[in-house]
Amino acid sequence: MTTKHGLITDSFKVVKKARRGGKRQKAPSPPPQKAEQVTKTVREEELQKLQQFDLDWRFGPCTGIRRLQRWERAKLHGLNPPEEIRYLLLQTNTDPEYNQSLWCDYPL
Repeated sequence: MTTKHGLITDSFKVVKKARRGGKRQKAPSPPPQKAEQVTKTVREEELQKLQQFDLDWRFGPCTGIRRLQRWERAKLHGLNPPEEIRYLLLQTNTDPEYNQSLWCDYPL
């Protein structure tokens, strides 16, 4: 006993929808951003650099220690951490947002 199984397209008709209105028009381009919106504040740029330092595993793990301690440990082991980061950390040593790494809120 043989049964012939056809394709699904054998049972259902293929219908193509026609475009309405012919060609599509391009969407209007967004207005250019103002200079104040494009430029970041100095603080935002500094915090971005520090976050990049936290995410760079070439300088060892950063969980459980402050950024300056991590920088000093990396220097001690000859990993050549950026001097710019050390300078930034020494200038802002009282601000916890600068001193704490990204992972300071996570338990060990």
